This record gives sequence, structure tokens and C-alpha cells, in this order.
Amino acid sequence: MTEWYGFSLAALVFLGMQRFLYKVSAEKKCSTARTTFSFMATVTVLSAISFVALGESLAGARILVTMALLNSASFVLGTVTHIEALKHVPSGVVYPILRLNLVVVVLFGIFVFDDRVSIRQALGIFSAMAVILILTREAGQPGEPSGSVRRGLSLVFVSLMCGSVASISSKYAALYSSKLGFMALSYFLGTLFSAGMILKPEKEGSGKKHRDAVIIGVLMGLINFAGFYAFLAALAKGPLSLVVSVTGMHFVIAVILSVIVYKERLGTMRILGIALTIASVLLLRG
Repeated sequence: MTEWYGFSLAALVFLGMQRFLYKVSAEKKCSTARTTFSFMATVTVLSAISFVALGESLAGARILVTMALLNSASFVLGTVTHIEALKHVPSGVVYPILRLNLVVVVLFGIFVFDDRVSIRQALGIFSAMAVILILTREAGQPGEPSGSVRRGLSLVFVSLMCGSVASISSKYAALYSSKLGFMALSYFLGTLFSAGMILKPEKEGSGKKHRDAVIIGVLMGLINFAGFYAFLAALAKGPLSLVVSVTGMHFVIAVILSVIVYKERLGTMRILGIALTIASVLLLRG
């Protein structure tokens, strides 16, 4: 097993567990702002302590700051829209569509870095497009408020684009700067962004959920610290398209846990959508 693939598998497991906690937060109707703040603050503290303890040098300061700004802004917005989308659309629809940010990353490589796309990768892109059509149609089940579904799918799309920006900026940071330094600064900025959201008025009765929001956020942070570091380590060792292809399958863990814990139904179309998503991810590996 190559080193980058081992790190990618570790990231897959940890990030899948973290994404399931998004579902837990949505089910408990926790404050999204407080959950995100606790999550970001936890990773910031762990990254800063590790950076100092391991004595990493602050190499590539300029690109570190630039990529941290891009990564933190996109990641915070992506996290918030992800959690909010789960309040309107089932996780079996949300998670597979979000994984299609891989397509955006591949297209970025084609047009910006002049990457060549193999026949397998082209098939993967077409499969990914099919997933969007299938799961968008599947989301609009009879009896569900169409406005709520449309809002949920809009939030999913925003989260998808944010995930693409976060992945691309992470690649630059992994190659040209300190991984722990990047994590500490990126999540510190994310903590500041999410702190601003806490100041906004919340719905009546939301105060009862603050304790749950903090606990879930801290758990997210602990798991994400391990998963994101493994992701950066994989990006530093292997190709962007391959690493993101492997880690991109982490939604399967989140969906399976949602089915087990919350008894979510996996209908035929949803199973087909998930299967096509996995197929597209594997094909895009080239």
C-alpha cells in the first residue's frame, strides 16, 4: 500500500464519522452556529498545540495565509449550508450530491493546470451528472413541501462549491506550507467567522440545545483534527485527483450510520444514486 493511499483511507474513515455528526446536529435541532464554532475552536486549539509541540517551521507564510483565508471561509460556509440542508433533504440525498465536488476539482485541474482526462475519468464525470439528476428527482417525494426541498437542494449546491474551493486550497497548502500551521490559522479564522454567526438572533427555545451543540461540535473537532491532517498528509504525498477520489467516498459511512441510527429508508433510486456516485469516484481515479 502506498503512503498516500494509507493516509487517504484514514481520512475517509474519520471524515465519514464527522459528517455523520452533522446529521446528529440536524436531528437534535442544535444551533448550527454554536456547533460550528465549537467544532472550529476545538481544531484550532489542537492544531496550535501540535504545531508548537512538534516545532514545525512556518514555511511559505504568504501562501499559508492566502490559502487559510480561502479554506476557512469556504469551509465555514460549506459546513453551515451542509447542516442546514440536512434539515430539508434526507442524508441519503445530501451526502452523495456533495461528493460531486470531486467533479469540480477535476474540471479545475483540466482548465487551470491543463490536466489530461482519460476515458475512465470522462465516464466518471458523466456518471456524476447522472447522480445529480437521479437524486434531485428522488428528493422531491410526494407529500414533501416543494419549497423546503428546493431550499435544501440550493444549500447543498452552495456546500458543494465550498467543498471544491476547500479541497483545492488544501492541496496548495499541503505542498507549499506547514500542514499544522495551515490547520491552526485556517480553523482560527473559521472560528472567528462562526463566532460572528452566534451574535445573530436565534429562534425561541434554541437555548435548550446549546449544551448539545457544544458537545457535538467538540466531538466533530476531535475527529476532524485526525481526519483533516491525514487528508493533508495524503495531498502532500499523492495526486489531488486520486486522494480526493478516495476520501470522497466518506459519505458512504455517514449514510450507513444514518440508516442504522435514524432508520432512514434507502429506496431504489437512492441506492442507485449512491452506487453511481461510488462508481464515478472510482472512475475518476483514472
